[in-house]
Amino acid sequence: MIDALVTVIVVLACLGAVCALAAARVVKQYERGVVFRLGRLRPEVRGPGFTMIAPVVDRLQKVNMQIVTMPVPAQEGITRDNVTVRVDAVVYFQVVDPSEAIVAVEDYRFAVSQMAQTSLRSIIGKSDLDDLLSNREKLNQGLELMIDSPAVGWGVHIDRVEIKDVSLPETMKRSMARQAEADRERRARVINADAELQASKKLAEAAAQMSETPAALQLRLLQTVMAVSAEKNSTLVLPIPVELLRFLERGQDQGQQPLEAGRAERKPEGAAGREAAPAAPAGAPGAPDTVTEDRSARPVPTLTEHEPEPRRGVER
Repeated sequence: MIDALVTVIVVLACLGAVCALAAARVVKQYERGVVFRLGRLRPEVRGPGFTMIAPVVDRLQKVNMQIVTMPVPAQEGITRDNVTVRVDAVVYFQVVDPSEAIVAVEDYRFAVSQMAQTSLRSIIGKSDLDDLLSNREKLNQGLELMIDSPAVGWGVHIDRVEIKDVSLPETMKRSMARQAEADRERRARVINADAELQASKKLAEAAAQMSETPAALQLRLLQTVMAVSAEKNSTLVLPIPVELLRFLERGQDQGQQPLEAGRAERKPEGAAGREAAPAAPAGAPGAPDTVTEDRSARPVPTLTEHEPEPRRGVER
């Protein structure tokens, strides 16, 4: 009798231990437990730590409350300006209501993934290529709003959405490269032209300043010669200043003026002497008779003919 009682007690203790082990649950810090009792959702959500449930009646389902990083597969679409692109993104979301995440949707991860893919295709069709390449902040905000609107009913909060990469066709890449090269060349030419304009203005100011003080030009010439001579060159080119040429020209002009004055003074004397000499009469003895010809009566020689030299006189 005693042995049977001991056996029953031991069996009951074993059954109690087994039931306790079956009812014992441990919820981690980043998890929450949702309890279903006979298929019905219990209103309380089990927090982290040790908790007990009814072994046969209750069923505990754990929900991860961490932020989930979900990559969105690359989606191919046509932009508003008719360019075919492939865009991939990444979605960061978090479960804020464990009960809704389990009850409202079958698999909240799969639902968020499909919603992200469809929203990404819609964004591609509504955007231009320039927006996809340069204005990603606005597109990320639009994607976040499009995904977060239905996800609120699933107990999921979309933290942020980021577009990772935009793949372009090779022809479009070459066209964009040529466009960027042409733009850079245009800017380089504009910068060079602006530099030339500024340099010409400064040179004009320097020339005006040096024209007032010719010694500055000589000093600048000496500085240039010193700069050239500092280099290891076998040939030294020395420019002749313009002021030196002007000085020599003025000296030459001053030397020619006295000569012209002397010639002008001697010419009237010779002319007066010739006028003072009396002309010998035609019939005087010893005076040669001359026969003069009227040059105006002679014919004008042509280009092929040579004008004959005038005869000075015929002696009788």
